Amino acid sequence: MIKDGVSDSALAIPTSPGRETLVVLSQEPLPYFSRLRQVWASENLSVGNSVEALQSAASNATVILNWSGSRDLLRKVFLQSPNLRWIHSRSVGLERSLFQEIMGSTIVLTNGRGVFSPSLGEFAVAAILYFAKDLRRMVRSQANGVWDPFDVQLASGHTVGIVGYGDIGRQVATRVRALGMKVVAVKRHVTCDTDGEAGRIYSSDSLLEMLSLCDYVVVAVPLTQDTKGMIGERELNAMRNNAVVINLGRGPVIHEEALVRALTTHRIKGAALDVFDREPLPALHPFYTLENVLLSPHCADHIPGWLDDAMLLFLEQLERYRNGQPLLNVVDKVLGY
Repeated sequence: MIKDGVSDSALAIPTSPGRETLVVLSQEPLPYFSRLRQVWASENLSVGNSVEALQSAASNATVILNWSGSRDLLRKVFLQSPNLRWIHSRSVGLERSLFQEIMGSTIVLTNGRGVFSPSLGEFAVAAILYFAKDLRRMVRSQANGVWDPFDVQLASGHTVGIVGYGDIGRQVATRVRALGMKVVAVKRHVTCDTDGEAGRIYSSDSLLEMLSLCDYVVVAVPLTQDTKGMIGERELNAMRNNAVVINLGRGPVIHEEALVRALTTHRIKGAALDVFDREPLPALHPFYTLENVLLSPHCADHIPGWLDDAMLLFLEQLERYRNGQPLLNVVDKVLGY
């Protein structure tokens, strides 16, 4: 299940055989939990979505799986779990898993990095082709029964800039390179000028320079204090008039009002968005009606069996934990990814 390169760090946690208690923040019934119950049959397992339901189990909890619990629920259970050693977040984003107390603790935090990246890489390709071939115009003409020939663009030869060259960014790079596209990227730590599929790697300080080169900009950074609003008025103005922004990370990484202005005034060509400041996106939001927006209701990675894949990752992590092997996808709680 876990592929090479999924994790940037690993850490083994000593276990206490026979005294392990697993608490899962989720609602039941969930069919993909059957495998979890099979492998955790000899230990204590508690599943719930409220403090009351999990209070008694929390006092003995050594592992927490945050499957779908809120940040507030996780924090409350965390504070009642003096024996806790490890928390795993089903999702890659950590908005529901990071808070002051855990950041200051020695508790190991892991996430679902790698499970959803291939499908998000494909969504980026779909968005690029959507705008290059003007598929909206084709669908509209077909629906209206209109024969409307027009010129389309090649994706090949154009430049894709990836903001956040982690696992998702690399999946995007591999796929767009297959289309004959050029790839550049920005990452926090640059160890060399080139890295894998990317033609050149820029530091965060050179973001504006990279954006000015790109026909398509794929945003794939996690949401942290440093990345919130990192794509704003200045960054959008640095882009080419024909640029398309594709957001696969988290909505607040892009300043939403600035993006709406850039799209409304055609400062940039368009945007393909899978994530938003508020979800569900409020009714009457401009994104619903803007002709140059491709809107995905945060489901670009909802392929068949996606939740089963997330559970398989946790089960593999669980086996590593029990065997005293290093866990993968260990999060730097200070950096937030």
